[in-house]
Amino acid sequence: MPHDAIITRANLKTPKAAAVAGILFSVLVIAIFWLLRAAIPADPLEAGAWLTADRGQVALALNLMPLAGVSFLWFIGVLRDRLGAREDRFFATVFLGSALLFLSTVFAAAAVIGAILITFTEQPTEILNSATLHIARALAYNLINVYAIKMACVFMISTSTVAISTGLAPRWIALLGYVLALVLLLGSYLQTWSFLVMPLWVLLLSSYILVDNFRAGDATVAPGAGG
Repeated sequence: MPHDAIITRANLKTPKAAAVAGILFSVLVIAIFWLLRAAIPADPLEAGAWLTADRGQVALALNLMPLAGVSFLWFIGVLRDRLGAREDRFFATVFLGSALLFLSTVFAAAAVIGAILITFTEQPTEILNSATLHIARALAYNLINVYAIKMACVFMISTSTVAISTGLAPRWIALLGYVLALVLLLGSYLQTWSFLVMPLWVLLLSSYILVDNFRAGDATVAPGAGG
């Protein structure tokens, strides 16, 4: 490998504090979920009274969504950087693909809710309790509760498998990921808060990586400091 390429690769190495991206993603998603659930009823067939009372709250949640998406992408980069040459191609493909599909379905659901807000602004009387509103709400509901959550299950299972095989994280975090993924797979329709399972697990994993990165940095600096 040319000397310039080696220098460039070293300069592009992910900073240790980049693991905070997973924490930021988790905090943002929890805040977004709270804002949306406090404003929008769980029933996708309700008349749409929230459009007149809580539009500002919903708009705030939708504006936070891109920030959460960027943080999640950065978190994926942190995991792949941590794996390095140990990355298994099969599980890495499933891990990356499920992460991107999860993010795309969440973005699609947010776009549907955003379209409802825009339509209501232009035609407030026509959209309330209309077939268009019910179809859009049902579409957003299915995107989140069927597709996004199932992709979150695949992401947690593949990440946990990679963590066990490569030592990316402690075994108990990986085993917890399997258990929580099973809970999501079987119970996502039973509890509306089940969407929070994946970001809470990411918060745990990111916190461990952040602490471990700084612990490793301190161990590297310590010998020189004593000499």
